Amino acid sequence: MTKRTGMLLLGIWLILTGLMPLLHISFRGSTTVMALLALSSGILILLNR
Repeated sequence: MTKRTGMLLLGIWLILTGLMPLLHISFRGSTTVMALLALSSGILILLNR
C-alpha cells in the first residue's frame, strides 16, 4: 500500500510540475505544497524498500 501511495503522489507531483509552467498556474503557497508532495512521496517510496 505504501509503495502504491508513494508512486501515486510522485505521479501527481510530476504532472503538476509539468503543467504549472505550461499553463501559467500559480497559487499562494504552491512551492510549499509541491515540496511537501515531493517529500512525502519520496519517504513513502523509500519506506517500502
